[in-house]
This record gives sequence, C-alpha cells and structure tokens, in this order.
Amino acid sequence: MCTRYYMELSPELRPIIEEAKRSSLGRNMVATLGRALVTEGEVRPTNIVPVIAPDPHGNRKVFPMVWGFHFPGIDRPVVNARVESAGQKAAFQESWLRRRCIIPASWYYEWSHVQRGGKVVPADKYAIQTPGAQVTWLAGIYRIEETESGFHYPVFTVLTRNPSQELLKIHDRMPVVLPTEAIDPWILPDASPKEIKELAVRSITDMVAEKI
Repeated sequence: MCTRYYMELSPELRPIIEEAKRSSLGRNMVATLGRALVTEGEVRPTNIVPVIAPDPHGNRKVFPMVWGFHFPGIDRPVVNARVESAGQKAAFQESWLRRRCIIPASWYYEWSHVQRGGKVVPADKYAIQTPGAQVTWLAGIYRIEETESGFHYPVFTVLTRNPSQELLKIHDRMPVVLPTEAIDPWILPDASPKEIKELAVRSITDMVAEKI
C-alpha cells in the first residue's frame, strides 16, 4: 500500500520538476482545482504532482496529475490498485492497457501496525527507497476525469504488489517499483498485456527501509 511519498529536489528529479512547472496544463489545473502543484516534500492523495506519461507520439513527457481516481459512491480517492487484478477490473482495465505512467519519488512511506486496545493501529513510520538510487520509480495507471464545469484533467493511482519477505515485516503490500530502463517500455501505449505483466512481475522488491 502507498499513501504517502516524498520528493527531494535532487539533480535527478529537478528536470522533471522544472518540466512540470512549465506546463500550461499544470497552470490550468492549479487555477481550476484550487490546489498548488507540489514539487518538493511529502506528497499526499489529491495533490497535483509531476508524473511521467507518453505524449501523443508515445514519447516520454512530464504531466501534472492529481493523485487518486474518483468513483461514484466512494467518498475518498482511490490511490492504489492491485497489479494482480487491475487488468481484469472494469474500473482500471482501460488504464492498465493504454494509460500507464511513472510517478517519480525519492522514497515512499509505509507504517507498520500493532494491536492496541483491541484495534489495529499505525505504529512506526518507514522511509523506503530503491537501494543505490536517488529516484524510486513508482508504476501507476492514469485516466482523464472531468469537473462539473467541464474541465478535463489527468488523475493517477499507484499500482501495488506483494512485498519482499523483508518488507512484509512492515506491511503486506508495496508499490510496483521499476528500474530506470523499464520506464519507456512501461508507458508505451501499445505494449501488449503480456509485456506489461512481465514488467510488473520483474519489478524491484529488494528495497531499503529506514525507520524515521
């Protein structure tokens, strides 16, 4: 599960952040949705953030997107989707097949849980990142949503998978984390379902977790 991540203004993330800041779509989203574009620090659901997705020609481009799909009857955004079932669920299937994205993060946060007073409650907070790398590339899917006034804007959700044995001590899910070389194959709109699944299966699970 992933409900928080962090962006550090590192040399690797700076070009992505600057591209998002130059986006006319981003300026329109800020003005219409009444939220700031978050480019540094802790990121939360409903924030507008830089996301990597293909342009109309299938090339890598940075787009501002809102974190979380919205569905009728659900009062909070859906910020995670299980990679094992996203291709079969009607709510995610089209995005899984044609609209995949990468969310650049320095690290993501996860909380361990304990029994307290008969309830399971959050306990220790961990910062988890790709070992030996400055950027942790989270795999996601996106779609276009519409405001009541007719403004169209992109939203994304983070794909999750079963964790490594080490991370299982913290939580029973983790984001799908891809290596740098898998970014372009992942976002390619006409990739086959088999190729998509293979990329997800080969995603990184050996992460570094630090209690904070």
